Amino acid sequence: MATSDNKTADTDEKIFIGKGEEAAWLTLALANRHGLVTGATGTGKTVSLQVMAEGFARAGVPVFAADIKGDLSGISEVGEAKDFILKRAGEMGLNFQPDQFSTVFWDVFGEQGHPVRATVTEMGPLLLSRMLDLNDVQEGVLNVAFRVADESGLTLIDMKDMRALLDAIVPDTSKRGPDDGEDPLASIRKAAQGYGNVTKATVGTIQRQLLVLENQGGAKFFGEPALTLKDFMRTDSDGRGMVNILVADKLMQSPRLYATFLLWMLSELFEELPEAGDLPKPKLVFFFDEAHLLFTDAPKALMDKIEQVVRLIRSKGVGVYFVTQNPIDVPDKVLSQMGNRVQHALRAFTPRDQKAVQAAAQTFRPNPKLDTARVIMELGKGEALVSFLEGGGTPAMVERIMVRPPSARIGPITPEERKAIMDNSPVKGKYDTAIDAESAYEMIQKRIAGTAAHPDDGSAGGGGGILGQIGSIVGTIFGTNVSRGRMSTGQIIARNVTRSVTNKVVGGVVADLGKSVGGALGGSVGRALVRGALGGLLRR
Repeated sequence: MATSDNKTADTDEKIFIGKGEEAAWLTLALANRHGLVTGATGTGKTVSLQVMAEGFARAGVPVFAADIKGDLSGISEVGEAKDFILKRAGEMGLNFQPDQFSTVFWDVFGEQGHPVRATVTEMGPLLLSRMLDLNDVQEGVLNVAFRVADESGLTLIDMKDMRALLDAIVPDTSKRGPDDGEDPLASIRKAAQGYGNVTKATVGTIQRQLLVLENQGGAKFFGEPALTLKDFMRTDSDGRGMVNILVADKLMQSPRLYATFLLWMLSELFEELPEAGDLPKPKLVFFFDEAHLLFTDAPKALMDKIEQVVRLIRSKGVGVYFVTQNPIDVPDKVLSQMGNRVQHALRAFTPRDQKAVQAAAQTFRPNPKLDTARVIMELGKGEALVSFLEGGGTPAMVERIMVRPPSARIGPITPEERKAIMDNSPVKGKYDTAIDAESAYEMIQKRIAGTAAHPDDGSAGGGGGILGQIGSIVGTIFGTNVSRGRMSTGQIIARNVTRSVTNKVVGGVVADLGKSVGGALGGSVGRALVRGALGGLLRR
């Protein structure tokens, strides 16, 4: 049963979610078996998400959650003892104690949180194709571009790098006279044609899709310093897990960008974290709101890899919780991985709605005392049907409960409160200044201008002098200057070295110096051309 204090209602092993005839507990040791929170708009999904996030944070588990409407930001401020909150707490035997949780705000656009960036290389052709909504032929050309970049030592960091590379692989149809000299990009064009027919029309289509992405603000996502995922996995001075909130109200205006961005984060977590086995509690819990966007119009190859990553990432100690309106929004293969379920009310106004209610009812372990399908349509705001995994990893019988009230504020915070939190953030200053390191765009411009070093002069493609030569040697040792299949341990080290150098530059050096360091170390040391877990899995 629940105890009489919000701070002690959760135990070292379980999180108190709510109460019906019995108390409903989420077992921390089974929380990495993933979960699903569903229900119609306005039925209390966000409050349930906040209650779960608070419980994980109290247990010392870092949380990442996308905040679509801004309501979740209230978790950073002290809760208010309003009448309806006190009433609900009293009904559950809780003595409501206001609380707040250490929070870090993130924002792809860098407006309401710290900027979140990745390099084009890290995104890889599979996810970038998804982001650009390319067809099979266009995706094939994009794969050719990435392979040519690998072989030519061209580092892809931001959108201008991608544009410059695409221009460079287009066949040169102009007639050159004796005085015109050699095409400075002939080797790049020849390499591209060696993998298939790369046409100007196809490249032009990809370029137009890049423009659409830029107009949606996607260009701000690509660049450096790139996000270090360990910054999500912090605890505060009290040992509580930090709550990382992605401000997603503006990002949601571009649903494909939103879904692909969160999928990239999952793939990076899968790639970077070591195997952990069965832990007493997760290393990180990841809440994916509006999860249906991840699966809408996704090609089969991508769907298979999403299912594979969701299935395997739990062994890394990460719990993934999808939040969406309907359980039928989630494919069966993925749904079968969701062991912990919270179902809010659904309304059956149409045949599809009725199908959704029946599907939702069938995903629960039956309870002889409940007509699950009927109860789903009768649930009031704040009520839910829940089934959490029990000791043996089997789902408990479905129970009808009232979800406990959050102890932090319910609803959005003010701009002033947000600014105060960001000013005291543990990552303040680390990502706030963008760095334009020397990369594919600058390298290609040098070739065109005739200033690029020749391959046989002993220097790497991106940097000159002794640093460039050292970088070339290190890049060869780590395998980042040669064509690769899977990413080696050395390549991971190379990428981490590069990120470390870049992040130190941000600490107080102007962007011009960053460009110089990026050219000498970022290009020459051999920035690892990471593809993320999904790209890596496709090659297996």
